[in-house]
Amino acid sequence: MNLRNRRHKPTAEVHTAALNDIMFFLMLFFLLASAVANPQVVKLLLPKSSAGEQSVAKKTMTVSITADLLYHVDKQPVSLEQLEPIIQSSIANGEELTIMLYADSTVPIQNVIAVMDVANRNGVRMVLATEPKRD
Repeated sequence: MNLRNRRHKPTAEVHTAALNDIMFFLMLFFLLASAVANPQVVKLLLPKSSAGEQSVAKKTMTVSITADLLYHVDKQPVSLEQLEPIIQSSIANGEELTIMLYADSTVPIQNVIAVMDVANRNGVRMVLATEPKRD
């Protein structure tokens, strides 16, 4: 014979209201952090431009010229003479390659033209990276 009252049986509850806020802030943090971080770019002071960003091909190579006139391909330091064989090996499989050129605003134009000449000799599309103008 069961004499216990079934109406006063304890219930288990899980309050998840605080978890929703925490998950929202974590998602927001990771979205902002992933939009800001670009691991293949050398930190440079880019020239300003009023044009918007252009779309680029699926296979891209990042070429950076620092203020000290040092060349980097995807964060790897190279010389100007090594640049052409690296580009040729990247386009050897037949994919379309786009070079994103990041040049410091203090770099002489002749150094930028030298990289453009290498790209033109190999038939590679090149995009010059700039920062948007702030009014």
